[in-house]
Amino acid sequence: MVQNYQSPVRVYKYPFELVMKAYERRFPTCKLIPVVLACEITSDTTSADGAVRVTERRCKLNVDAPFLIKKIIGVDHVFFIQKNELNLRTRTLEIEAYNESFSSRVVVLEKCRYFVHPENSEWTCFEQNASVDIKFFFGFESSIEKLAMKQYGDNIAKGKEIIEFFMDELRAEGITSVPRWVRPAHLPPESPTDSVVSNGSGDVSSGVESMSLCS
Repeated sequence: MVQNYQSPVRVYKYPFELVMKAYERRFPTCKLIPVVLACEITSDTTSADGAVRVTERRCKLNVDAPFLIKKIIGVDHVFFIQKNELNLRTRTLEIEAYNESFSSRVVVLEKCRYFVHPENSEWTCFEQNASVDIKFFFGFESSIEKLAMKQYGDNIAKGKEIIEFFMDELRAEGITSVPRWVRPAHLPPESPTDSVVSNGSGDVSSGVESMSLCS
């Protein structure tokens, strides 16, 4: 049975670019998200004009489950794949994360989106939804389902705290604004599809400055 979860839209009273600057600081790990043990960038590309960056990561997560379930499944951690598409032109960040481990038994899909507030261009909205489809899990389907619901609720509550924590860090460092993206003057007029080139940087910020698990 598929369980779906939808969080209310969260509003940050900061510009999109500044929120992205705060968001990037959670990688590769963050003390406020102890369940994430490591993140490895597996793919990183940026459009020729620097407006669009697509980053894919393989993240190692601690199994936050009762001892009995850990013992039965025989692992202490699982792997998730997270794909981020940052578009500085449209001022959006689309995030998709799904489980790599036990994917034949459980399918977890989470989608998140940061975007500009429709009524105030200096504010940023965040929305998040997820689905869990438990096909078979050693007779613990109900327990895993309840665990997923609890963790999703905890993540929603913690998400705003994490962004605000890093916003405080930025302010302490004197960073209170980040310029919006401007198309480089030396490039020809924008075409429907700009070519994509490899970036290789591990810093989500390079798209903003030159910017899973979601909230």
